[in-house]
Amino acid sequence: MTEQTTREGSNDFASLTPRRVVEELDKYIVGQGEAKKAVAIALRNRWRRQNVEPDLRDEILPNNIIMIGPTGVGKTEIARRLSRLAGAPFIKVEASKFTEVGYVGRDVESMVRDLVDIAVNMVRSEKEGEFRDVAADRVEERLLDLLLPPLADGDSKEARQAAAAAESARTFVVGPTGPPHLEAVEEEESLEGRRRRTREKLRGLLKAEKLEDREVEVEVSESAGPTVDVGAMGMEGMDFNIGEMLQDMLPKRTRRRMVTVAEARRILLSEETDKLIDMDEVVDEAVARAEHMGIIFLDELDKVAGSRQDQGPDVSREGVQRDLLPIVEGSTVQTRYGMVGTEHILFIAAGAFHVSRPSDLIPELQGRFPIRVELHSLGQAEFVRILLEPKNALLTQYMALVATEGAELEFTDDAIQEIARIAADVNQSLENIGARRLHTVLTTLLEDVMFNLPDPDGPLHFVVDAQTVRERLARIVEDDDLRRYIL
Repeated sequence: MTEQTTREGSNDFASLTPRRVVEELDKYIVGQGEAKKAVAIALRNRWRRQNVEPDLRDEILPNNIIMIGPTGVGKTEIARRLSRLAGAPFIKVEASKFTEVGYVGRDVESMVRDLVDIAVNMVRSEKEGEFRDVAADRVEERLLDLLLPPLADGDSKEARQAAAAAESARTFVVGPTGPPHLEAVEEEESLEGRRRRTREKLRGLLKAEKLEDREVEVEVSESAGPTVDVGAMGMEGMDFNIGEMLQDMLPKRTRRRMVTVAEARRILLSEETDKLIDMDEVVDEAVARAEHMGIIFLDELDKVAGSRQDQGPDVSREGVQRDLLPIVEGSTVQTRYGMVGTEHILFIAAGAFHVSRPSDLIPELQGRFPIRVELHSLGQAEFVRILLEPKNALLTQYMALVATEGAELEFTDDAIQEIARIAADVNQSLENIGARRLHTVLTTLLEDVMFNLPDPDGPLHFVVDAQTVRERLARIVEDDDLRRYIL
């Protein structure tokens, strides 16, 4: 692979030391130090692998991880933030979904195909950013051609003289108070000189976005027939889509449309970007990135693990595990972009494992997840930190939402403590859904504020203190039925 391919995203991957990864995760996730440390080491090992001798590189396999803990403690968020930090292709799938499609494990390979699709879109987006300036320059020239069509070489002398006369009398200028208009120009110039002068004036108006509402005629392509979005029955592994096949085979038809300059710019930018991007190069880099940097987050793994209370093997659960096994241990999957190997994809599995345990998985699958970390339940102290510390803290989000209405929302320290206490108490008395309980508590607490805004006759500054929290939530917390269905 090239040096460009071995780097994840736009970040300097070499600088992502385990300590720095944990520091970045700490900005968004409270606590769970053991899990952060494990995923940080796993991510750094991917860079280390790329820098060993080629003969040894293929022998170094990723250390897949199982994160064990109740819902709402940060398992999914750790994996998602890790992928964003590394710029790696990432997909989250639920292991239990592979039992819902008719027969066991029928579509297990779909997660690899989806990962490659994500990688292709990611690389293409990066290429679009690289070519944005070049494409914009080309679009500008094409828009100028639409606004001021060039003379054909075969035009007669009379036609050229008529065009020259028309151009000498029609030059775009900006009016003092309104949109561009036409003004007579009396200077004696050559035809080419007048056209260059007019074109440069148009260029200035385009850059100043003063011609956005002017209409031009562009040629757009349209499909030659109706879209048929049907997968080939019984051929899931081939990933066929009849609609896409027909669109590639049928000839493209074009038609001319009158659109505004703003809309024409969007259409032409898409066309020029497509011309600049080499999709073969995009696919090659995307497949390499998916194979060597991809992360698959396999959630709800405990749902397909047999519990100790089961009498005999569960065929459905064990069947899903056996279908997952070759993907996790390393196999080759057919995708629309070619064959993709999975042996160097990092798998991060997660589950509550309330009823079952990781040891209830089949031995072969257990061996493919050598790293196991436990995430701890969250209490009042952690909830206070979650409300305040992360960059995207819940209180910060609500204050930003209220600010869009021209109002201000303020939480006192005792109110934050009270919100955290109520969320922790409800988690203990009802189902423990972790930090997600803060969403339900805050939604109920701020329901009236969010409903009444904007209110020109109402207050523009709201202060939420502990007394306000107790008054708003006391009746719900004390009533078991209300608490069960509202919080």
